[in-house]
Amino acid sequence: MSGPHGAVLEKDPPPSPERAHGARRADDGHKRFWSARRVPAGVLALLLLAITGLFLYDIVAVRAGREGMSWRRELARQLAERPLDDVWVLTGAGVAAALGLWLFVLAVTPGLRSLLPMRRTHPDVRAALHRDAAAMVLRDRALEVAGVQAVRVRVRRRRTDVRAVSHFRELDDVRADVTAVLKDAAESLGLARPPALSLRVRRPGRKGR
Repeated sequence: MSGPHGAVLEKDPPPSPERAHGARRADDGHKRFWSARRVPAGVLALLLLAITGLFLYDIVAVRAGREGMSWRRELARQLAERPLDDVWVLTGAGVAAALGLWLFVLAVTPGLRSLLPMRRTHPDVRAALHRDAAAMVLRDRALEVAGVQAVRVRVRRRRTDVRAVSHFRELDDVRADVTAVLKDAAESLGLARPPALSLRVRRPGRKGR
C-alpha cells in the first residue's frame, strides 16, 4: 500500500501471543521489503503450462490410437543418439542451468532495492520510503542553504552522494552548513538505517565547459 510522498506501508499479520513479545524486540525495522516477483512467476507459470499442455495432448493422442507428434519423436531420438559432449547438449544444459540459477537468486533475494525501510512506530505496520522521494527531500533542504546554486543527490542503500555547487561564500562554510542541514533532514525522514553522507561542494565551472 502506497502512502504520501513516496512512502510505502505494509501491515504485518498479527503474531501469535507467545511470539509477539520476542518479535517486537527482534524486529528493529531494518528488514527489507520482499518483492512479489509477479512477472517472473507469471512467465514461468505460462511456460510450464504450455509445455505440460503439449505433452499431455500428445500422451492423450497416443493413448487414443493416433500417431504422436513428430517433434516429440525427433526430440526423443536426438536425446538418445547425441553424446553428452555434443555442443547442442552442452548449450541446452548451460541455458537450463542459467535459468535455474536466475530463479534461485530471485527466490532468495528481497528485491525492491528502491525502498528504504523506516523505523517502526507501530508493531504491526512496516513503512518504507522510495529513494527518489528521499533524494528530493534532501535536495530541497540543501538548496535552502545560503550560497548553494545547484544540488544533485543520489540516495543508495548505504550511502547518499551529494554534489553541490556554490557560487558565493567560502566553500568550507557552505560544506559545513549543508552537512548539518542534510544530517537533520536525513534524521527527519525516519529511516531505520540512514545512509552515510558523502558530500562534495565546488564552484560553478566556466561557461562553455
